[in-house]
Amino acid sequence: MPVRYIPWFLALAWGLNWPAVKIMLSVLPPFTTRAMGLGGGAALLMALAALQGTQLWPRRDAWPGIAVGAVLTVAAFNFCTAFAQLSTTTSRAAVLTFTMPMMSAALAWLFLDERPSPRGAAALALGGAGIAALAWPVLQAQAGGAPVRGLVFPLLAALAWASGTVAAKRWPPQGDRVLVTAWQLGLGAASGVLAALVTGEHLPAAWPARVLWALAYHVAVSTAVAYVLWYRLLASASATVSSLTTLAVPVVGVLGAMALVGDRPSAADWVGFALVLAGAALVVLRLPGRSTA
Repeated sequence: MPVRYIPWFLALAWGLNWPAVKIMLSVLPPFTTRAMGLGGGAALLMALAALQGTQLWPRRDAWPGIAVGAVLTVAAFNFCTAFAQLSTTTSRAAVLTFTMPMMSAALAWLFLDERPSPRGAAALALGGAGIAALAWPVLQAQAGGAPVRGLVFPLLAALAWASGTVAAKRWPPQGDRVLVTAWQLGLGAASGVLAALVTGEHLPAAWPARVLWALAYHVAVSTAVAYVLWYRLLASASATVSSLTTLAVPVVGVLGAMALVGDRPSAADWVGFALVLAGAALVVLRLPGRSTA
C-alpha cells in the first residue's frame, strides 16, 4: 500500500475497532479480550513471516525496539483503552484517547527536536480544538461526580501511545517489519494472559455471532494489518506527522459507535468532528514521502 493511503486506512481500521472492542467487552473480560486480539494478530503475522521465509527469531539488535513497542504501544495502550471503554462511552473513550497527537508532538519536540512545521502546527491546533469540544461533556460529567477513571484511562492510553511513538523514532526496531510487529503483539498477548490469570478472568459459556465477527475484525484488520502499516508510516514520516494523521480515528470511532453500539453524540460532538477532520486533512493531503526531521 502506498504510504499516502496508509493514514486513511488506519483511520477506518482503528476507528471501527472501537465499537468492535466494545462489542467484545459485552461478553469477554478486558484482559482476555486483549490477550485474544493481540495473540490472534501475532499468530497471523508470524504465519506470514514464515511463508515469506523469514527467520522467526529476531536479530539481537531488534530486541530493544521490540520491547519498547510491546510495553508501550501494544500492552499499555490496549489495556488502558479496554478499561476506558468499561468506564465511559465508546465515543468519549475514543476522543479522549486521541489527545495522543498533542502528546506525541510535545514529546517529539522535547526528545527528538522535531519542531512542527506551520502546516503541522495549524493541524495540531485544529485537532486540539476539536478534541477539546468532544471532551467537554466528559469533563462536565467528571465535575458532576462521575467516576474519574473514565477520564484517566483514556489519557493514560494516549500517553502510552505517544511515548511509544517517540521511542520508536529514537530506537527503531531492526529487521523485518512483519516479524518485529508479530513479536510485539505476542509479548503484549502474553502479558494479557498473565493478567487474566492473576485476576481470575474466565471465558464466557456462550459466544454470540456478533462477538465472533467483532473478534475476527479486531484480530485480522485492526491488529495484524494496521500495526504493520503503522510502523511503516512511522518509518516514512516524523513522529509528529505520523500521530497527526490518526486524528481522523476518533471521528470514525464515534460514527461507528453511533451505528453499532447506539452512542448518540451531542451538538458539541459535531463541532468537534469538523475540527478534527480539518486538522487531519491538513496533514494527510500532503503527507511527505520521507521524514523531514
